[in-house]
Amino acid sequence: MAIRYWKEKQIFSIDTKNTTYQMKVDSCGFLLHLYYGAKVNGAMDYLLTYADRGFSGNPAEAGADRTYSLDVLPQEYPTWGTGDYRNAALLIQNADHSESCKLQYAGHTIKKGKYNLSGLPAVYAEENEAETLEIYMEDCVSNLKVTLLYGVVEQLDIITRSVIIENHGSENIIIEKAGSACLELLPGQYDLLSFCGRHTMERTVQRKRIGYGSSVFESRRGTSSHQYNPAFILADVNATEDCGNCYGIAFVYSGGFRFETEKDPYDQVRTVMSIQPEQFAYPLNPGERFVVPETIFSFSQNGFGALSHNYHNCINHHVIRRSFQKKMRPVLINSWEAAYFDFTGETMLELAKNAADVGIDLVVMDDGWFGKRDDDNSGLGDWEVNEEKLGCSLGTLIEKINELGVDFGIWIEPEMISEDSTLYRNHPDWVLQIPGRSPVRSRNQLVLDFSRKDVRDYIFASICKVLDQGNITYVKWDMNRSISDVYSHVNVRGTVLHDYVVGVYDFLEQMIQRYPELLIEGCSGGGGRFDIGMLYYTPQIWCSDNTDAIDRLKIQYGTSFGYPISAMGSHVSVCPNHQSGRITPFETRGIVASAGTFGYELDLMKMSEEEKKIAREQILKYKEMEHLVQTGDYYRLVNPFKNNNHVLWQFVSKDKKETIVCGVRLHSEANPHVYLFYPQGLDADMKYEDIATGKVYTGAALMKAGLPLPLTTGDYQSIKFTFRAVEK
Repeated sequence: MAIRYWKEKQIFSIDTKNTTYQMKVDSCGFLLHLYYGAKVNGAMDYLLTYADRGFSGNPAEAGADRTYSLDVLPQEYPTWGTGDYRNAALLIQNADHSESCKLQYAGHTIKKGKYNLSGLPAVYAEENEAETLEIYMEDCVSNLKVTLLYGVVEQLDIITRSVIIENHGSENIIIEKAGSACLELLPGQYDLLSFCGRHTMERTVQRKRIGYGSSVFESRRGTSSHQYNPAFILADVNATEDCGNCYGIAFVYSGGFRFETEKDPYDQVRTVMSIQPEQFAYPLNPGERFVVPETIFSFSQNGFGALSHNYHNCINHHVIRRSFQKKMRPVLINSWEAAYFDFTGETMLELAKNAADVGIDLVVMDDGWFGKRDDDNSGLGDWEVNEEKLGCSLGTLIEKINELGVDFGIWIEPEMISEDSTLYRNHPDWVLQIPGRSPVRSRNQLVLDFSRKDVRDYIFASICKVLDQGNITYVKWDMNRSISDVYSHVNVRGTVLHDYVVGVYDFLEQMIQRYPELLIEGCSGGGGRFDIGMLYYTPQIWCSDNTDAIDRLKIQYGTSFGYPISAMGSHVSVCPNHQSGRITPFETRGIVASAGTFGYELDLMKMSEEEKKIAREQILKYKEMEHLVQTGDYYRLVNPFKNNNHVLWQFVSKDKKETIVCGVRLHSEANPHVYLFYPQGLDADMKYEDIATGKVYTGAALMKAGLPLPLTTGDYQSIKFTFRAVEK
């Protein structure tokens, strides 16, 4: 069993394949954290230390013992009002307006299988793949009951955390802060890796030492955001890709979040993951419950690479829907950078003809096909096909495209509305807007109140009428602004933003149930909502609106720490690039785009015959390697933030019999240095043939001695090696 309870010591021990997680119910009834790290045997309660700490209060249960204080003891789920002045996971306002909650142990249950969360995305598993621990905590004064949920996927070194808060009292309370997880680390020096950025430059890796005091990363934007991604790593200060202890913490949520790290004067580090509390005040009436979104923990003593593999495997096999786990994704061409709003049905048909010619599987008709929508100032919300613009019905256009052997996809932005739209004129109260105040516009659009079921139902019916008109196999779901003006005409204060996110999940679940084979690609101005919550519904997400190949090296590198490569939408675009103006070789753009779900973001009609020839070769080469992108292990070989000469990455099959190393030589040199690269993840005893040269190497030689990079001239040159195992 992965979960054990030692009754005599009241210790819970969770063992995964390579890790141990322990906690203890102490003599005062509080649940203390003991240990999380590499797998160990025996009870770890000896790590608890007690001393009289000045100005650290003592709970009544401790009696005259001044050495007992929750202000310095490591806890599983700290609350405000117990004499602990550090960051809390739960903050409750009681009916008398006091802010206090003291949770003590009331029981537990160990179950086979993984818990699920009604209305929220969460890791799923078969009964024989996982176990669940439920620990029941109770505040005896308010009769608030809290269930701490632990899901354990033993073979993947994954532990999930969630919380159910229930009001069993007779008076209303308000949840002012709801965390799903706290992690306390033993005293020491740690680095924090966060993934920060902005629109078109998402998930830049930031590594900094955790110092005294509290550090906060959060999104107040109503979504997980371009600026701060809800995935973090705490690591030994000397941790690297292949050595050192590191802890992963990732929120399964697509709304505003807060991640806090706090180092106290005794060098203890506490982390808390919660819903962003500033616009959150959730009333809980007697008999009601609130479910906190899930957090996924993982630990590796072998560096960032192994930690990433844990998350990649978890997301690929226990988050993404089963029908898409191993399904190869279509190579697609999107009309956006090809035509923007300026297209007709004939334009799309011509694009499809050219797509068929080069071997592209799917054509996507992006923004501009509906209502009065010739720019981004009008039409959102009016989800009716503009047949005058297309020159035919949508069904007819799809049939013509399908006859060419090409599938058809379409762009939607269900959560948004334009003031210049029929829907807004008929239902101005359907938007998030504060009465009496002028709205904050972004991209000249407002946000529909998706916390309301009647609004969601209307938009869902409108979208379904479109999707039912033909053989649509792919939908790009976009969201092109952050949320402001948080006010609902029917919803209560403090619940709107969370209920909005739950409403989006409800809408997506309905779409999946109605169209189970439909591939939905998430998007929010590119990577503004790139999180595990969305991946539960959309098995791939447009990684960034920035399609510049050189910028993408950094964007895709940072994204790979927490998210699988098969989830990253990555396309070849035109040069000069529309975002950066940079010019890069066509082959290099293809190499970079192959580290993701491959496609094109350009006007095929303007390509030369030579470029089309290269595109045909790119597609064939990608289809030869796409099984590695989808199911293989990924290695970050060279860090683009630290190496100005070249960037390298690698895919390895699970059986270690096939590997591909790809990269970009950034800058050419006269009389150049020799640079060696070192593949990883191979079988040291196997022999591998370089498919291009026929030379054979042992796995040990490749990993330990390395290979020299080719000497090339010219900046931004692509690099690719393919190795396959031969007889030992």
